[in-house]
Amino acid sequence: KAIRFLLDSERPLIVAGGGIINADASDLLVEFAELTGVPVISTLMGWGVIPDDHELAAGMVGVQTSHRYGNATFLESDFVLGIGNRWANRHTGYNLDAYLGDRKFVHVDIEPTQIGKIFAPDFGIASDAKAALELFIEVAKELKAEGKLPDYSAWVASHLERKGSLQRRTHFDNVPMKPQRVYEEMNKAFGPETRYVTTIGLSQIAGAQMLHVYKPRHWINCGQAGPLGWTIPAALGVATADPQTPVVALSGDYDFQFMLEELAVGAQHKIPYVHVLVNNAYLGLIRQAQGGLGINFEVNLEFENINAPELGVYGVDHVKVVEGLGCKAIRVTDPNELGAAFEEAKKLAAEYSVPVVVEAILERVTNISMSKTVDMSDVTEFEELATEPGHAPTAIRPLSA
Repeated sequence: KAIRFLLDSERPLIVAGGGIINADASDLLVEFAELTGVPVISTLMGWGVIPDDHELAAGMVGVQTSHRYGNATFLESDFVLGIGNRWANRHTGYNLDAYLGDRKFVHVDIEPTQIGKIFAPDFGIASDAKAALELFIEVAKELKAEGKLPDYSAWVASHLERKGSLQRRTHFDNVPMKPQRVYEEMNKAFGPETRYVTTIGLSQIAGAQMLHVYKPRHWINCGQAGPLGWTIPAALGVATADPQTPVVALSGDYDFQFMLEELAVGAQHKIPYVHVLVNNAYLGLIRQAQGGLGINFEVNLEFENINAPELGVYGVDHVKVVEGLGCKAIRVTDPNELGAAFEEAKKLAAEYSVPVVVEAILERVTNISMSKTVDMSDVTEFEELATEPGHAPTAIRPLSA
């Protein structure tokens, strides 16, 4: 019956959640997508089930960690097959009207109570993602042999056109630097084998919008929770579990400070990884969220560190603190020096077998693309968009000149 919904659609999508990764079924998901020719939207927890550069990878959807082309493609769809996902509100938005539209939904999840929890799908299947995908592939192969699978090539072509045109700008030369440039340089410095670890905040949101992930379990994230401080201990755990794979953590300054003492564990037990610290000495997500409600004056969210003017920067002297905990640190104030700093960090991590922090000093206030109305069809773009290839040189699909 689930496949019947697919056969009756003209613009189908698969929403791939973290349940697929938990079931070790990412290869099956890609096989099913390729067999049927259906584009795949990944959730934040499912990011990596299909490589970002795969022609059927249609990006992420939602009010925060979303791609412009992902939201645009989703809004054009007429059928959605969700597998191992939760319909979390950062994906759907709080206003479900735009998300649901007139499209049909089938939901597959191992936990029966998840089906119908957020909205009632047209059909629900309580199943492990791997078992469901194995059956879907079996049925799809039979239909293909009989010539009964629809041709979605025009739909895929339209998705690829959006993927190659609806890009956010990342290349800025501003000093203090814009965070977008940090993620551009991370894309250049860290390859497809990198395991990224991050938690919450504008750094997580912007990172998800601009970084690239190519494999399952290469985006390690706390999910819907907001546990500031999770990143350092999580990165130490990931680096310990798989010491042969490069680990790169990403934190804002407040997330970093919550548990920064855990860096000493990395120093004492010789656990090397690179930690990118984007520092604006500000609780940026709180500021941006409050600003949307007109109450950004209610709480002091910034730290000036007026007693250390010799630093020439604001906030905590992270270099001194990190080195005091037995690790290595590099401070970068010019975006054109980021690439060299990342290369030096990799060398230091290999030489000393300790965490190495690269602190990028950002402009104090940057608004990251997100919806003010928590409606996934109404995401506000605060920065100039990419209109030529040089504006987004590390875009997953090159921008047409």
